[in-house]
Amino acid sequence: MATYIIVAIIAYLLGSISFSIIISKRVAGFDVREKGSGNAGTTNVLRSVGKRAALLTLIGDILKGVVAILVAILAGKIVKNLDNALLVQIAGVCVILGHTFPVFFKFKGGKGIATSLGVLLMTNWQIGLICLVYALILIALTRMVSVGSLVAALLFPVLVLFINQNYIVPTGSDNWSYLIYSIIIAVLIIFNHRENIKRINEGTENKISLKK
Repeated sequence: MATYIIVAIIAYLLGSISFSIIISKRVAGFDVREKGSGNAGTTNVLRSVGKRAALLTLIGDILKGVVAILVAILAGKIVKNLDNALLVQIAGVCVILGHTFPVFFKFKGGKGIATSLGVLLMTNWQIGLICLVYALILIALTRMVSVGSLVAALLFPVLVLFINQNYIVPTGSDNWSYLIYSIIIAVLIIFNHRENIKRINEGTENKISLKK
């Protein structure tokens, strides 16, 4: 039990490292949460600070998800007779929670998309790539990052139902634990985008320029 708790704490603390806030303060001298949409994420950094800062934020947030899963894998190798799939799932959920509610930044973070991408790619690279491709296509068509993110989040549990291979820690033919895991992550993403959903319905959602 102690190992599961330690992995959860480490993953949460990793998620709480908000690169958007750190980079915006260092590069532009302000907290990105004070500008634009008020969200501590890559898209707001792109709008408020610039491309280079947004790219660094994106890479940092993806790596948080990657490292959290690696920590879970390492813990499973060091401590024997644990449910390694559960370790991965705990790490994946907790790093996204950390990104959303960062303890280092008064629990006001981002929406967890880039971090979730890192988690998905590590959990199952095939599912992660499919979700990424669908998200990019929808972002290109609608010019709304939120639409691509929401559809990818909803697609995750659907893909888990049909794909039983390429998981970093296989669970055999019964994938119910990964299904629950995928639903939890999807719910987190949808919850974090509740304001975006409202704006999409009202036709007022912010769009990105693909030419700049």
